[in-house]
Amino acid sequence: MNKKSSILTVIESISVLHKILGLEKPKHPLVSVIDLKKVNSDSKIYTNPISHNFYSISIKRNVKRKMKYGQQYYDFDEGVMSFMAPKQIMKSEGNIENASNLEGVLLIFHPDFFQKHPLRMKIKKYGFFSYSVNEALHLSVDEEAMILTMFDNIKKEITLNIDVFTQDLIISHIDLLLNYSNRFYNRQFITRKANNNNVLTQVEALLNDYFDTEKPLEKGFPTVLYISESLNVSPNYLSDMLRQLTGMSTKQHIQNALIDKAKEFLTTTELSVSEIAYALGFEYPQSFNKLFKRKTNQTPLRYKQSFN
Repeated sequence: MNKKSSILTVIESISVLHKILGLEKPKHPLVSVIDLKKVNSDSKIYTNPISHNFYSISIKRNVKRKMKYGQQYYDFDEGVMSFMAPKQIMKSEGNIENASNLEGVLLIFHPDFFQKHPLRMKIKKYGFFSYSVNEALHLSVDEEAMILTMFDNIKKEITLNIDVFTQDLIISHIDLLLNYSNRFYNRQFITRKANNNNVLTQVEALLNDYFDTEKPLEKGFPTVLYISESLNVSPNYLSDMLRQLTGMSTKQHIQNALIDKAKEFLTTTELSVSEIAYALGFEYPQSFNKLFKRKTNQTPLRYKQSFN
């Protein structure tokens, strides 16, 4: 790859994206619904790394290329619905011969559009916007029809004469779309339970291996980022899967593994509480004492003494 092809393209506005895609000027400067059939097939927008300053939600069909999302690959070639947050980086890899066959709908909206609405904070809690790897949303026929109707309702509001109700109505439609997307994502996690169980097994094995070595002493106790990177998934994605299976986040799994190892030290060695704290990666024994008591309702010392 030459130097020129690796330059990041930053798309600052919806108007600029419309121009790049060979589309007419958007009806609204902060929100747009694009029919992907109308996109200029000669556009090579995704062949170089791109980032844009707005959210995008899309249903794409006939995508024959791998999409690199962050540092990992996103399953656009098999997935149906995908999400992208502002300032995230995406790049297409592979030929673009089938670009003219691209179908689907793309909803884009700028954060400024709902700056003073509760959706501004709510949208940040949706894990599907922060995934760094391969988890597009797979829809049933009925689910896809429902989502497309929501896209169409937003488009109608944009094309109507804009009045004092327009913004609130569009935001309501986007909010509804996100709520249904969240429902469908959770359904997807449940239907993939067998695969998720495999991830749970991998998490447990990683934590056991970590605490059975000198890594805690050398690097501190394992972080959520360490576990997610070891499994090649994003932190939010991993926590969502674990919550579906166990009701606990990745952080809680780490803490539970740490407490189990602490109990092993307390009952099978002559190490002091402070020595155990350092061996588990704590910088200060007080932090270890606090966590242990919160998890077990007793101090490490009291727990140790109960076995003597």
